[in-house]
Amino acid sequence: MKKENSNSRRSFLKKAAMVTATIGLAPITSAFATSNREESPGEAINLFPEGQGSSKGKSVMGLTCPPIDVVRIGLIGLGMRGSEAIRRLIQLEGIEIKALSDRVPSNVKDASLKLKEAGKAEATEYLEEEDWKRICERDDIDLIYTCTPWYLHTPIAVYAMKQGKHAAVEVPAALTLKECWELVDTAEQTQRHCMMLENCCYDFFEMATLNMVRNGVFGEVYYGEGAYNHDLRWLKFAPHDEGGYYQRWRLEFSKYHTGNLYPTHGLGPVAQIMGINRGDRFDFLSSNSTGQRGMTLYASEKFGENSPEALQEYKLGDMNTTIIHTAKGMTIQIQHDTTSPRPYSRIHLVSGTKGMAVKYPEESIALEPGAHAFLKKEEYDELLRKWEHPLAKQIGEKARHVGGHGGMDFIMDYRLIYCLQKGLPLDQDVYDAAAWSSIIELSEKSVLKNGESMPIPDFTRGAWKTATPWPVVTIE
Repeated sequence: MKKENSNSRRSFLKKAAMVTATIGLAPITSAFATSNREESPGEAINLFPEGQGSSKGKSVMGLTCPPIDVVRIGLIGLGMRGSEAIRRLIQLEGIEIKALSDRVPSNVKDASLKLKEAGKAEATEYLEEEDWKRICERDDIDLIYTCTPWYLHTPIAVYAMKQGKHAAVEVPAALTLKECWELVDTAEQTQRHCMMLENCCYDFFEMATLNMVRNGVFGEVYYGEGAYNHDLRWLKFAPHDEGGYYQRWRLEFSKYHTGNLYPTHGLGPVAQIMGINRGDRFDFLSSNSTGQRGMTLYASEKFGENSPEALQEYKLGDMNTTIIHTAKGMTIQIQHDTTSPRPYSRIHLVSGTKGMAVKYPEESIALEPGAHAFLKKEEYDELLRKWEHPLAKQIGEKARHVGGHGGMDFIMDYRLIYCLQKGLPLDQDVYDAAAWSSIIELSEKSVLKNGESMPIPDFTRGAWKTATPWPVVTIE
């Protein structure tokens, strides 16, 4: 088995040890740590550094690059998301995994074992803090696939593109407006793909509603809702993992920040359906949060009323509601709640002049002329059969077998590799990554200013005006 360890101990993040614990995590002592700043333990780093676009490149709207027959991949971060990614990627034809990186040795060992069991060639193993740079610098890699903690997403993606690599990065792609612009500027300067791995765009109901919208089933869609309502307190308070690597980096965000910290799962599918960045764009938002109760209550019950966890102040409100207004007068409501005992929901609601669809708590559709009630099961089933997305028809069966959130993860990976192999534009580009991720900073700013409206940058620099909404894609 090939191993390559770096002796360098230069610290990219003074308080953070690089890539993952048992769920793709890394240690972090201050939330949103993305710079070489010295911070005292527990001190929150400024979330709002100044930054705006200054690209000297050209637009990457509809970017195509030379086809890659065999996509060579460097996989960085092998915890929860990364370990699942390698399991899916080895199911694809025309890929080679050349490098595996994680700070937890057992995560790398498990990933290498998956390659061996699948009959794939060995990958070089990387275990050190800044080995992700060495992977990006290799000349035998085409795609950097990043599954690290959030605060490393932009640094790795930017460095990868500057080394001539395409970048695929887990959600969110960026934490601040400055990072959003760094992604856009770098993609435009290097003419490399940068795709945020927003898997929910590939869930079966979301794809079906996209197909129906493109075919006018709901008329003109003017309103949508999305959410990430998911009780994650067990994860935020998860214990330290193997080797003492710090696993509670999500907890740090809850301590120091409010707003919507994880908007893209609910927002991405609705944004694609409504043609955001292609015919319309986000214009401004207003955001409000409730007070915080869930974290303190959970900590008191789990660790005791006088425990440090229970006495800690948490700034993240239990429920955040953000309303986004688009340039063409549409609105989108996005919720975020990861600290309340409630069933999982992304809502996924689209409403138009002829009807509406909603996914949670039960997939339902209402259409004119009887839109005062949802379709009966037989009518609903017939409609879904008629408008099943081509990708669901073509690879849905295998996707469900391979799995990954019911198969949507596999469809996402399949399309990414397919587009790179065929030299096609990606389904989600850097402008989507920036616009969807920008809600993190802007929602917090709005909450801290009592719901004041916040302008949302035009990351496309005007290209949205002539771009056409993303089509109903297919494969050969």
